Amino acid sequence: GKTPSEEYKRLWETITSGGIWRGELCNKKKNGELYWESVSISPIKDSKNIITHFIAIKEDITERKQAEERIRQLAYYDPLTGLPNRVLYNDRLSLALAHAQRTGETLAVLFLDLDRFKDINDTLGHSIGDQLLKAVAERLTDSLRKEDTATRQGGDEFTLLLPGMTQAEDAARVAQKILEAVRKPLTLGGHELNITTSIGVALYPADGEDGETLLKNVDTAMYHAKELGRNNYQFFTPALHVKTVEQLEMESSMHHALERKEFVVYYQPQVDIKTGRIVSSEALVRWQHPSRGIISPLEFISMAERTGLIVPIGEWVLRAACAENKALQDTGLPPLQVAVNLSARQFQQENLVEMVEQALEETGLDARFLVLEVTESTAMHNVENTAYKMERLNAFGVHFVIDDLGTGYSSLSYLKTFPIHALKIDRSFVQDVASDSNDAAIVTAVISMAKGLGLKVVAEGVETVAQLEFLRSRGCDEAQGYLFSKPMPAEEFKKMLEQDKRLRA
Repeated sequence: GKTPSEEYKRLWETITSGGIWRGELCNKKKNGELYWESVSISPIKDSKNIITHFIAIKEDITERKQAEERIRQLAYYDPLTGLPNRVLYNDRLSLALAHAQRTGETLAVLFLDLDRFKDINDTLGHSIGDQLLKAVAERLTDSLRKEDTATRQGGDEFTLLLPGMTQAEDAARVAQKILEAVRKPLTLGGHELNITTSIGVALYPADGEDGETLLKNVDTAMYHAKELGRNNYQFFTPALHVKTVEQLEMESSMHHALERKEFVVYYQPQVDIKTGRIVSSEALVRWQHPSRGIISPLEFISMAERTGLIVPIGEWVLRAACAENKALQDTGLPPLQVAVNLSARQFQQENLVEMVEQALEETGLDARFLVLEVTESTAMHNVENTAYKMERLNAFGVHFVIDDLGTGYSSLSYLKTFPIHALKIDRSFVQDVASDSNDAAIVTAVISMAKGLGLKVVAEGVETVAQLEFLRSRGCDEAQGYLFSKPMPAEEFKKMLEQDKRLRA
């Protein structure tokens, strides 16, 4: 309702204008105890119609208030666990659905049923059964955020409401967390109990747009979890379930992939457009998954960004690229630069500069053979910080390239403030440069601007002779793409350099 100060303001406005005010106020007794009273205040006027004083009639209604609160507790909360009951859950569900509909958010509903609860109740008695339900309720509450609702539906069934989920994996993580929390052994009345639960998961709007449909579908999902041997969770949509489980499995196998040395670096040659000579290469990470074969970065990089694994993976790629480039030089081949991509998360790291310097020192690669590629939007994220880190590494001898140029939102004047050596034109512009006049204009502008700033221009994703001809006619310096070569393992790249192959001049 209203705040006390608003209420008092209304009180005074009412009685000074000659009206009668009625309401409920909370007061303090002399001993500090709070009590509620029902009050009516009437103004008394003299013969000239001027208010001279007020009469207040009060009644202590504390007991009535407490009784109302008790009734509310009984109506909305489960007396055993203290969790909201079905009535309050349905209320919250319809509010959450209305909110999700406005914001376009995903909402997850989970339904859990304890496995073999009846056996425990029958063999050890209701008192132990009740204690067990209370313990499970506590474990559920501890596993949730404050905006989530856990409810006891009755018996050994609980329902959860999780608003604001961004993707199915979020709900899967909560389900996984609950399975683990419930599974922890519990000692009650001298008995050690190992309890498990089966969980169904349904999502709004995918699995139902109203509460009734969602609850029906989440029920189905829970029975499916029971059929599959209990102690697991299932999504209502089987296809989504498979996809989510794969995602989570991939996430956990990615945690081990580094220590199991499953990542490898491929190299894509960058070619001098005038001579066709290989002048440098870009290092691209691949994941050699034990069962799924080679996985491309498109599939795992966004997941690595989300889980923060991008930082250790990125550091490993940088070291591997430096070490392999140094090994190439040691075989007597002409020294080439290698370009390594830095993700936004890596770039924001406090110790980025030290990490790069250390990688160079430990692998023995001269800094001028390392190029770091930073996307335009990463560079623009915090311009002062970007410039500071780039300056320090540049002083050490490292080169920088701004990647994905034109896809971000930078004002080109900033490019002058960064110590960069080259601009890279994004493949999305290169793709249609020979057929789309807009893209042609953008590429032409980028090249002439780069020339004005004394920068080299590299085009990526070059696949056709027509694209190459266009780029050459505009004065682009280097190119990489399938027209020349796809990315390849270090050994193959070394062979290509040994043959001093000219790639399509």
